[in-house]
Amino acid sequence: MFWPETGFTKGQVIDYYARVADAILPHLHGRPLTLKRYPNGVEAGSFYEKRCPGHRPDWVETAAIWSGRNEGDIDYCLCNEKATLVWMAQLASLELHPSLSLAAQIERPRVLAFDLDPGAPADILDCCRVALRLRAMFAGLGLECFPKTSGSKGLQVYVPLNGDVAYEQTKPFARAVAQTLERDEPKRVVSRMAKKLRKGKVFVDWSQNDQHKTTVAVYSLRAKERPTASTPVGWDEVERALERSTPDALSFEADAVLERVAKRGDLFAPVLELTQELPPELLGD
Repeated sequence: MFWPETGFTKGQVIDYYARVADAILPHLHGRPLTLKRYPNGVEAGSFYEKRCPGHRPDWVETAAIWSGRNEGDIDYCLCNEKATLVWMAQLASLELHPSLSLAAQIERPRVLAFDLDPGAPADILDCCRVALRLRAMFAGLGLECFPKTSGSKGLQVYVPLNGDVAYEQTKPFARAVAQTLERDEPKRVVSRMAKKLRKGKVFVDWSQNDQHKTTVAVYSLRAKERPTASTPVGWDEVERALERSTPDALSFEADAVLERVAKRGDLFAPVLELTQELPPELLGD
């Protein structure tokens, strides 16, 4: 019983990942993957596992990635096929956290990512306001961006790049965007890391744009009170939730995610396909 409050079992975790495989695998393929494992369910302890388990089957692919002086090269798991995804679910890897890069080009982020995290009493509706601001800012630069729920309290906004830009450019750019949002609405937005500053505001986390960090995968389950998942949504859904003040409209559990994929396909597919360039004049050297 992995989610005691709802009766959601380990078997259902495995079933979910097997059924969502066609949607999630393109977003995991070729990317170094950190597993967040909950061997005894969400109410017990958990641990992050960057190094692919030594007891892995022979057919699980890995990639050696330099992870700093203290750790050296780490053999990360690559989740390139359904069998590997199901094996990870069997390990109680409830949450999957891939790199923003492909292992073959680890220094090249495929996206610019913003994690919008509300500090109570702010909630996901406050994140909707900030997400729409981000959409307008990037539209002004001729760029598209795509929202997904975090599967927890907030929203995430991805700007597809799929080009040759490096983290040395995207990270300071993302920070400047977050600082601009904070400057424009200091009572609603914060870009600084200190948790004491976040009460009643939306923290725009720009720091995930880093070669050594990961972000929860689209369609990944989250170890919260209920078996919610990080779910791609349309901008119309973000606008409607804000207009109607219905935060629950942006919370999706496993069964609902599978229904959405069956009806609407992968709303996050453009993130993998769309090639965009950040304005060179706004990037550092």
